[in-house]
Amino acid sequence: MQEDAKLGPEAHYQAQLNQGRFLIQRCSDCARHVFYPRVICPHCGGAALQWVEAGGAGMVYSTTTVRRKAEAGGDYDVSLIDLDEGVRMMSRVEGIAPTEVKIGMRVRARVIDQKGAGLVVFFAEDGK
Repeated sequence: MQEDAKLGPEAHYQAQLNQGRFLIQRCSDCARHVFYPRVICPHCGGAALQWVEAGGAGMVYSTTTVRRKAEAGGDYDVSLIDLDEGVRMMSRVEGIAPTEVKIGMRVRARVIDQKGAGLVVFFAEDGK
């Protein structure tokens, strides 16, 4: 897959999400994964970052429940997820009550369409 030269890394990442693909970067110099999208590897300073398909599996590192009135959409979860590739990202866990999301819970990513834009959300691997 060749990155459009006119798109920066964040725009490329979002463009792929909009097509339903969850990609992260991997440095060809030090072999470590990178997230949030960047131009230079934060681990080794190399510029040889390649886009790779994220496996999507991870674990909840931290979680909180954002409280909202029911008429505003109700409570929702905000979590930091450690992907198995070794990077951490902020997202939310869906499919269960926000108060049921627990640190250490195994989750799996899914790209959803939110108002016309791709968004990575997570679901508990065991269905709970």
